[in-house]
Amino acid sequence: MRTVKGFYNGVNLGGWISQFERYDTEHFDSFITKKDIADIAGFGFDHVRVPVDYIVLEDEEGVPKEEGFAYLENCREWCEEYGLNMLIDLHECFGYSFDPLKKDMDRKKFFYDGKLQERFMNLWREIAVRFKDHQEQVAFEPLNEVALEEVSDAWNGIAAKYVKMMRTIVPDSFIVIGGVRYNSVLSVPLLDFPLDDRIVYNFHCYEPIIFTHQGAYWMDKMPQDFRIGYPRTLKEYRDASNSVEADVGGAVFTEGIGEIGESFFDDIFAPAIKKAEDDNVPLYCGEYGAIDLAEGEDRLRWIKDIHDAFGRYGIGHALWNYKEKDFGMLDERFSSVREKFIALNKT
Repeated sequence: MRTVKGFYNGVNLGGWISQFERYDTEHFDSFITKKDIADIAGFGFDHVRVPVDYIVLEDEEGVPKEEGFAYLENCREWCEEYGLNMLIDLHECFGYSFDPLKKDMDRKKFFYDGKLQERFMNLWREIAVRFKDHQEQVAFEPLNEVALEEVSDAWNGIAAKYVKMMRTIVPDSFIVIGGVRYNSVLSVPLLDFPLDDRIVYNFHCYEPIIFTHQGAYWMDKMPQDFRIGYPRTLKEYRDASNSVEADVGGAVFTEGIGEIGESFFDDIFAPAIKKAEDDNVPLYCGEYGAIDLAEGEDRLRWIKDIHDAFGRYGIGHALWNYKEKDFGMLDERFSSVREKFIALNKT
């Protein structure tokens, strides 16, 4: 399976210009700075994934915001100085959000609404034009986490139009596209649109969900005092998933998988790997990580196991998250194993 040089080992800048608590220029100016990019390079990463919400880049009428685009351009320049690449991920577009806390969001409408899609394409055309002179450094991800499996065919159609449009502006940039079910690795085989040699299949991996999202406040009916370690047996994870009312089943209920550990990732990645090999397309895991409520050594063991699987198959990846958002590698709850993680990350 092909790998993508320069986009192999990355980290997300979530919470900066996406998923922020309020629109606040003081936050935007201080949350990520040039020093952060220098530190990220020093930690052994080769790229950053930069989630950005549409409201930073355009106003409610769709008019571009120069101050918003300046954050992306500053980040690109800092990355260039420190030898990093950059993946721009539209985390939320006008008319669609994956965010489970936005409970009144119609997560289906965008995929069947021509006007919403036209605005989506217009924003992406603007992004592409602004970064077309940096096609080796900057990659593009059209939309984060399509939630509903029922829109799979519609999403494939949008992806096909997106690629066709982008290739008129950035013919040589990598375009990273994920599937449905919140970008589940199990949905990669459903991707179906015209390919070229700069398309990358994307997925996210937070499996077992019952471990990586233990106590998560944003998950409906997840007990906030629930805790579980890693590794545990497959039966223990299945029993724990059944014991809470939250919808946390995930891949542990897939038939035919083995015990939890390195082989677990081999098992759940297998259909995506086959799809990527059949289509001669690289694979990329745009998000993976474990919540900061998990014990540090458990998080580190989980990261090592998934890193080993990434290495076996040449799967590019970006850790969620650099700081804050309940997963940050810089945060106090990760401090006990941070140096071990950095050493692991550099191997």
